[in-house]
Amino acid sequence: MSFSSLGLSEQLVRATADQGYETPSPIQQQAIPAVLSGKDVMAAAQTGTGKTAGFTLPLLQRLAENPRTGKGPRALILTPTRELAAQVHDSVNLYSKYVPTKAAVVFGGVKINPQMMKLRKGLDVLVATPGRLMDLYQQNAVRFNEVEILVLDEADRMLDMGFIRDIRKILALLPAKRQNLLFSATFSNEIRTLAQGLLDNPVQVEVAARNTTAEKVKQSVYPVDQSQKTALLSKLVRDNAWDQVLVFTRTKHGANRLTQKLEKDGITAAAIHGNKSQGARTRALADFKAGEVRVLVATDIAARGLDIKQLPQVVNFELPNVPEDYVHRIGRTGRAGESGHALSLVSADEGKLLAGIEKLIKKQLPRKEVEGFEPKNNLPLKPKAKADPSKARNRRPQGGNGKNFGPKPAGRSGGRGRGGQGEGQGRGQGQGRSGRPAQRQSA
Repeated sequence: MSFSSLGLSEQLVRATADQGYETPSPIQQQAIPAVLSGKDVMAAAQTGTGKTAGFTLPLLQRLAENPRTGKGPRALILTPTRELAAQVHDSVNLYSKYVPTKAAVVFGGVKINPQMMKLRKGLDVLVATPGRLMDLYQQNAVRFNEVEILVLDEADRMLDMGFIRDIRKILALLPAKRQNLLFSATFSNEIRTLAQGLLDNPVQVEVAARNTTAEKVKQSVYPVDQSQKTALLSKLVRDNAWDQVLVFTRTKHGANRLTQKLEKDGITAAAIHGNKSQGARTRALADFKAGEVRVLVATDIAARGLDIKQLPQVVNFELPNVPEDYVHRIGRTGRAGESGHALSLVSADEGKLLAGIEKLIKKQLPRKEVEGFEPKNNLPLKPKAKADPSKARNRRPQGGNGKNFGPKPAGRSGGRGRGGQGEGQGRGQGQGRSGRPAQRQSA
């Protein structure tokens, strides 16, 4: 199958060929004709499957069929992060090479005045993060009365990041008659609820099973004590001569600390997270892509939308609190048919998080210990089964007849002693991991 067979114009087919693409991916094969038909579309696909082109190409064709008469924008693409917004904007510019389309991108973390100047000149496509878009609207720098197509990209992450209030405000400002495209990594219950109030009898496209990991990504777990993680990461980078590895931490401060420690070990590293200025984030990513930085340390939200071709390794320095985020993390490698390797450095206190991930992806991840870094506490191969309370109540202590327990045998603890020990272990394991509801860390 070719891009031309999907109904795309010769100009757009030529633009895709310029980028080295000749055969559409599964998500593109289904999404492009659906968008060209003018219908609302609800699409789910894992990262790295080509979903950006899946809506960008047909969107550009629909706009080209009816040239702009006002100042626009005529197509509004909302994304959760600055990096993803910049990536989508780059894709729009690349694919519109042979069609008369003007596009702009707006996001926070940079000065707003230059963005206001761009909007005044008129444009067809606006790529934006919700917060900055609302800032611009409140300053009368953008109007939505000409919007014909709305795209919510990575809608699941926008909900996770708390953008639902801004999204609803934006929806209320748009023309009632428009085409709506919703793209998400999964069709979660929250996404389906959002879609019910947004989409009109949508075409549903789903090319991967819910919460599955990329087939070409080799996954493995390295059990290691928390105090030895940095040393093990340094050893893996050196011993395997890794020139490009993306490392995930849970927090911004953790990303900074790890970056500093790697630099002291003689490994070039940079951090990317929400506390960094947009300029610093852009430079760090550019240096990483150019090979000047070997290790890019990122938080989950900051890494959302990073498009790094042929990224060979992803390392989970710490497991995410939410199992679904593991799928998004390792989706940074093994993109567009390439193979990749995802490693997780897991300490004993993360056993419950690992069990949740393995339950989600429905597979047991292989454990690989490194000589000299064997952990003091082993990770369980399988999650412990929950005890049946009824059986626990009816269990009789050894040596007793159920009425008179009698003296305890020397050198052995009775049933009550064993029960108390088990309860103490349970409490100890729960603290710091599941004693309170998991909270997402911001980027």
